[in-house]
Amino acid sequence: MFPQRLDSSIAYDIAKAMMDGFNRHYQLFRTESARAKHRFETADWHGQQRAQRERIEFYDLRVREASTRLEREFKAGEQPMDVWQQVKLHYIGLLVNHHQPELAETFFNSVTTKILHRSYFQNDFIFVRPAVSTEYIENEEPTAQPTYRAYYPTRDNMRDVLLQLVRDFDLRLPFDDLERDAGYVLEAISERFADVKLRANFQIQVLTSLFFRNKGAYVVGKIINGFNEVPFALPVLHNKSGKLVIDAALFGEDDLLILFSFARAYFMVDMGIPSAYVQFLRSMMPHMPRAEIYNALGLAKQGKTLFYRDFLYHLRHSTDKFRIAPGIKGMVMLVFDLPSFPYVFKVIKDYYPPQKDTTREQIKGKYLLVKQHDRVGRMADTQEYSEVAFPRDRFDDELIAEIEKFAPSQLEISDRDGDGQTEVIIKHVYIERRMIPLNIYLQEAFDAGVTEPAAKDQIERAVVEYGNAIKDLVAANIFPGDMLWKNFGITRHGKVVFYDYDEIEYITDCNFRKVPAPRNEEDEMSGEVWYSVGPKDVFPETFEPFLLGNDAVREVFMKHHANLLDADFWQKHQARIQAGHVHDVFPYEREKRFIVLHSPGAPHDEVLTQLPPEPALTGLSGLTP
Repeated sequence: MFPQRLDSSIAYDIAKAMMDGFNRHYQLFRTESARAKHRFETADWHGQQRAQRERIEFYDLRVREASTRLEREFKAGEQPMDVWQQVKLHYIGLLVNHHQPELAETFFNSVTTKILHRSYFQNDFIFVRPAVSTEYIENEEPTAQPTYRAYYPTRDNMRDVLLQLVRDFDLRLPFDDLERDAGYVLEAISERFADVKLRANFQIQVLTSLFFRNKGAYVVGKIINGFNEVPFALPVLHNKSGKLVIDAALFGEDDLLILFSFARAYFMVDMGIPSAYVQFLRSMMPHMPRAEIYNALGLAKQGKTLFYRDFLYHLRHSTDKFRIAPGIKGMVMLVFDLPSFPYVFKVIKDYYPPQKDTTREQIKGKYLLVKQHDRVGRMADTQEYSEVAFPRDRFDDELIAEIEKFAPSQLEISDRDGDGQTEVIIKHVYIERRMIPLNIYLQEAFDAGVTEPAAKDQIERAVVEYGNAIKDLVAANIFPGDMLWKNFGITRHGKVVFYDYDEIEYITDCNFRKVPAPRNEEDEMSGEVWYSVGPKDVFPETFEPFLLGNDAVREVFMKHHANLLDADFWQKHQARIQAGHVHDVFPYEREKRFIVLHSPGAPHDEVLTQLPPEPALTGLSGLTP
C-alpha cells in the first residue's frame, strides 16, 4: 500500500502546485486590471496602452512558470498516467469554493498539455467539459464587494440616485459638473421611459467595477422595469480641462454589442468572480457568445477554450462541409470556412508571389501586433490555434487540394489517435469572425444598379465607412498597407472592419511622400516609376487608381475622404502621434455625445471620423455583432 500512498501524495502536490500557479496568475491579472483606475484618473494613456499589451502576455508566462516548476520539483512529464488521473481528481477538489473555477480548469489544461507528449495525451487528463459549476458563486468575505449594485429610484429622486450611482465608483478626479451630466442622463432615460408605467420592481443594476479602455471608463448596467430589461452604458471621459464628464448614454443590446465588439481592444476590469460578470453581461447581450464576452474582458484564453468547445458542439450538430471561402483569394493567407458557422479559418501559405517580401514569422508577428494593439473597432480579433484536428469527411476535396498546393507544411491527414477516424490536422490557424468582404458588398450594389435609391445608399454608406475605418486606424497609429476593398469587411451593424494584417505598419514607421513632379516629358509619359522608393515609403496619391475605378465610388470617396490621397494628411497625424498625442476613438456615434446634443456648435477636433447614426445594413442578418 505504501507506493499507492506515495503516488497519491505526489499527485496532490502536483495539483496543489498547479493551483498555486493559477492563483498567482489571476492575482497578477487582477492587480494590473485594478491599476487601470489610477491610470485613468491620472490620464496616463501611454501607461494604459502599455499595460494592455503586457497583460496579454501574462497567461503564457504563468503557464511556462508552472510547467517549469512541475518538471523541476516533481519530474511531472515522467509520472505514470495513473498519477495524472489522480492529479485531475485532486485538482477538482481544490476547485470547490474557488472563485474562478472555469479559468483554473483552463489553466490546468494548458499546463498539462504543455507537459504531456501528444502520444500520451488523452481527454481523461484534461477538462473537456467544466467539472465545477460557475452558477451563483459569491465571495462571502465581509469586505468583498458584490458583483453588482442595485438602486431603487422613483421618478422624483432619479437624479439623486444617478448622482449616487456615479459617486459610488469613488473616482479620485473631480467632475466638471456632475449635476449637469446627471441631468443629461436623466433626460435620456426619461425619453426611453417617457410613457412607461414604473413597476414595483423598477431598479437600476450596475456592475461594481468600471470598464476601462483607451481613454474612457464605462459604467455598465441595466434598467429593470416589470418584465423588461434595458442594457445601458455611461462613458466617462476627461474633457479639455482635465476634469471628468459623462459623455453619452448608450441604451439597448445593439449599442452594447458595438461597445463590446470583437474589433475592439480588451477591457480592463477588476473582477473577483469573472463568471458572474459574464453572466450579467450575457443577460444584457444574449446574442453575444460567452467566448467573446470572456475575450472582451481580457480573459482571452478562457474565450479560446469556450470557442473551441462551441465549435466541436457545432460540428457534432451539423453536416455541411468546409470549403474555400468565397471572395478574392489572398496571396499570403489561404482562407476556408464552414457555411453554417460564422467564422473563417486562415492558414499562412508556404509560398508567396515575389511582390510579397515576407516570411511566416513576420506574418505571425503582424497578427500578434494586432492582438496587443488598440483595435479601435476597426481590426478583427483573432484566435490562434495549433494542431487543430478536423474530421476528414467534413472537408471538401477542392479545399484539401488547395491546402496541399499552397500550404503543404501545415497539413497532415492521418488517424493519429488510432481510432479509425481519419483527421485533417492543420498545424497553425487563425480564426476570426466572418464578415461580408467589402468588395462583394459593393458589387451587390453595383449589380442592383447604382441609380436605384437603395443601392446608391448602400454604396455611399459603405464608402464613407471605409474611409472612416482607415481614419480610425490612423488615430491608432496603424497603416493598413494593403487598402484594397477586399481586405475590409462589413459587420451586422454596418461597421467596416479591416482583417488582412500581413502588410500593416505603425504610422510612425512610415515615410509618407508626395509623388515628385516628372523631370521631363519622357518621365511624364513613362509607365515606369522615375523616382526612388524606399522600403517604408508610402505615396497616398497612388491609392486612387486602385480604389476609385468606379465613378459612383469615386464621387462619394472624394466628397468625404479626399484627404486620404494627400500626403499632408498622413504626415500631420504622424507628427501628432510622435508628439505623444493619443486620439479619442469613440465606440458610439457622434450624435450620441452630450456635448453635441446640447452644444451642436462645440468643437470636435479630437476625432478624425464623423458619420451620422447608422442603421444595420441590409442583407447582413445573422452575421457578426
